[in-house]
Amino acid sequence: MDQVIELFTVVGLGVALMLPLANPLTSVTLLLSLGRTLSIQERNRQITQATIYVVAIMLITYFSGHWVMQSFGISIPGLRIAGGLIVAFIGFTMLFPTHAVDDIPEAEANADAAARRKPINIAFVPLALPGTAGPGTIAFIISAAASTRPGTVPYSTLTLMLAPVIVFIVLGAIFWVCLRYAGRIVKIIGEGGVEAIARVMGFLLVCMGVQFLINGILEIVTQYAA
Repeated sequence: MDQVIELFTVVGLGVALMLPLANPLTSVTLLLSLGRTLSIQERNRQITQATIYVVAIMLITYFSGHWVMQSFGISIPGLRIAGGLIVAFIGFTMLFPTHAVDDIPEAEANADAAARRKPINIAFVPLALPGTAGPGTIAFIISAAASTRPGTVPYSTLTLMLAPVIVFIVLGAIFWVCLRYAGRIVKIIGEGGVEAIARVMGFLLVCMGVQFLINGILEIVTQYAA
């Protein structure tokens, strides 16, 4: 029973930390902008595809991201600092938006295809990447994976193996619901509500990015001090 409570606690914490970073509302905006010419059946099919892509990207990043870092000689402090800069930048762009959705290169390419009446697939780009599983999300996952190894945190090995999988599936489910009911969400909270939520999440991302930078710098100082 204690292990089940521990698992739910870690899963809840993981979802709370990653939801502002993943920010499904970004993909909702992209879908409403780029999916206007898609039929309901085609839109639903691509939403399901995008959900699978998001979960797959997160799982692959968590379980093999550290190996990729080692292959390229990237240190954990370097990753934290780079990830912090990326996350903070994303947060600032959400707090002070200067570009519309149509200004995103991926969005522009897909919009051009839509204008030519050709069937477009927006499931992977830009809905999954960089819409939800973007650079900030990937950097956070790799950093979290390196920081939550058995023995470094007071959680069992089983919890550390199961929790990330459940967190990513839950985030994928939230992503799917947001996209499937994108029109209703906008009608309920309005465009102003979407913008307000995006700015609150942007502020949280700036705070997380600054904390990443602090942690990375402190690790470097500790290494040199030793």
